[in-house]
Amino acid sequence: MTTPPSSIASDIPPTLNLKGPYAFNPATDIPSLTGKVILITGANTGIGKQTALELARHSPAQIWVAARNAHSGEDAVVEINAVEPDVDVRCVELDLASFESVKQAAGKVVKGSSSAGRLDVLMLSAGMMGGHPGVTQEGYEKQFGTNHIGHALLLKLLTPLLLHTAEITGSPPRVISLSSAGHRNALPEGGISFETLKSSQLDISGVSKYTQSKLANVVYARQFAKHFPQLITIAIHPGEVATQLFNKGAEGGGPEIEYLAREIAPKVCVPVEEGVKNGLWAATALDVQSGRYYEPVGVLGRGSDLSRDEAFETKLWEWTQRELGGHEI
Repeated sequence: MTTPPSSIASDIPPTLNLKGPYAFNPATDIPSLTGKVILITGANTGIGKQTALELARHSPAQIWVAARNAHSGEDAVVEINAVEPDVDVRCVELDLASFESVKQAAGKVVKGSSSAGRLDVLMLSAGMMGGHPGVTQEGYEKQFGTNHIGHALLLKLLTPLLLHTAEITGSPPRVISLSSAGHRNALPEGGISFETLKSSQLDISGVSKYTQSKLANVVYARQFAKHFPQLITIAIHPGEVATQLFNKGAEGGGPEIEYLAREIAPKVCVPVEEGVKNGLWAATALDVQSGRYYEPVGVLGRGSDLSRDEAFETKLWEWTQRELGGHEI
């Protein structure tokens, strides 16, 4: 086997335990979702689409498929409705690398939500790894801008709808951010290179750009849970899952991501049907604790020390609020 780049030699994941403490079976362990409204980003492909397919089988009132590619998003709507024709499935175009697109998508969801204007589950599933260096429309490093900033803005704009849902249902809506076990490793100095986030960050590797964004997902979920105790807000690692994430990012992503895509992913990745179980559990189980980070399935205690550092949490929270200031629907 090719020798791994030194920066990721210690980051190769061990054999995964996707069952965790819970032998989770989506067919039998997901309760009825009657009346619930669900929004999943990146639901046109991979983990997001499979999550929507599984949840549709339990009769929610409405599922929003949020997708950058509207054409494949509409294809996903057709596929999900083939599973459960009675569910109101809708596509909303969402480019997380554009604040304007995020605001338009949030406005459409707020106006179009059924069931007395509610949102019970917001799954922040979309993401990217690697690819050629670049920035979002607002100038953020594109992995961080997509994986953290775009989702943070969407969450901000949908928070009033989530809080309204908590009031009218008496049950806390759930916000689930897909992070990664990679939030523990191969990070830039300080965990997140705040000083250069408004650049393509050519001084750090493609894998470090990815892992700092995944660290942000964990930390931001913890802080959001503290600010909004009316909701259940968590971050999860889905496991190493056979999606397009590795291969899409390999071109231009640097030697570390190329190595992961070529040598590691084919050996450790599980089918998407397995990889959705932690998210499905997080979206529906009774004993989910807000502010926590879970690995498959329902496993606590594997977050990094930095992800639980209160000063670091506050720094990310305050930085993000400044960046999102003034942006409303």
